[in-house]
Amino acid sequence: MAELMASGVELMFVGMGIVFLFLTMLVVAINLMSALVQRFFPEAPPATLSVPAVSQGIDKQTVAAIMAAVHQYRNRKK
Repeated sequence: MAELMASGVELMFVGMGIVFLFLTMLVVAINLMSALVQRFFPEAPPATLSVPAVSQGIDKQTVAAIMAAVHQYRNRKK
């Protein structure tokens, strides 16, 4: 019986060691791929959005209504 328990414990440690090594290699591979992607394919700076001027045909009341709606929507999400 003791030999069976010893074999079970040995098998448990071997299995846990294999899983640990696999997860360690996975983390290293993901970090390496992340570094390579950031080096060779840098992220483009975000494009700035231009707000249309009021003189382009949108009256001031419409702009004010849109701004109030966006403000109310954002406050509700908090």
